[in-house]
Amino acid sequence: MSKTIDTREAVMVGRRSDGTLVRRPLSPHLQAYDMLQMTSALSITHRITGVVWSVGMVFLVWWLASAAGGEASFNGAQWFFGSFFGILGLLGLTAVAWYHTLNGLRHLYWDSGRGFDLPTTYLTGRAVLIGTAALTALTWLVMLITWI
Repeated sequence: MSKTIDTREAVMVGRRSDGTLVRRPLSPHLQAYDMLQMTSALSITHRITGVVWSVGMVFLVWWLASAAGGEASFNGAQWFFGSFFGILGLLGLTAVAWYHTLNGLRHLYWDSGRGFDLPTTYLTGRAVLIGTAALTALTWLVMLITWI
């Protein structure tokens, strides 16, 4: 019986349907990525914003359910969304929605087989970040103009 030098080797060995041994490759994990690299950071942020956006939908459902639940429950929800923490949360959700949308469009561009060269990857990454900031600011500017 051979000694395994690395414990990860145990998960690399498998058997084919005919019983012969085969060595499977390990997928790279977080240790393999440079977190300060733009492509890695944008990819991880895209996943995080997807989760945050899903959690934000809970607040939308709460707001809609309170509107259907009557004046008292709607006033409570409106009070929360009009508070400092509510506005801060809505501002964050606006940024999350724009980022996730723009980065999703970037992924659709990649799905067409284009944009994989490094200069284009960095250009589209910067465009996502700048677009997120600009569209979030524009959204809140329009909202404040129509609200006041």
